[in-house]
Amino acid sequence: MNFLYLNSDKMGEGDAQLGRKLLLAFLEQLADSEVRVDVVGCVNSGIFLTTTADGPGLESLRKLEARGARITTCGTCLEHFQRQEMLQIGEVGNMADTVQMMAWAKRVIRPC
Repeated sequence: MNFLYLNSDKMGEGDAQLGRKLLLAFLEQLADSEVRVDVVGCVNSGIFLTTTADGPGLESLRKLEARGARITTCGTCLEHFQRQEMLQIGEVGNMADTVQMMAWAKRVIRPC
């Protein structure tokens, strides 16, 4: 199982605007590639990727979902950022799910 772990809405340190651009490009390339992703786990500011209506990363996540990926978003994070009602894709997950996915995964892809 391949687990895509998104713990931020940007890639790398430094300029936030550049980091968002890089992560969106990464997600687009991943979604258009032959790389298999079984589960996507969004935590911390990574939840903005699944909770922003017509957000820039949503199309890539929808492509991954259409290819069979399960999309999960941290419930504690949704509560913290008060975005429980804004989930656009996937399901609400929890830390037990994240631990289990990381432990079972053959590969954890962590671009953030």
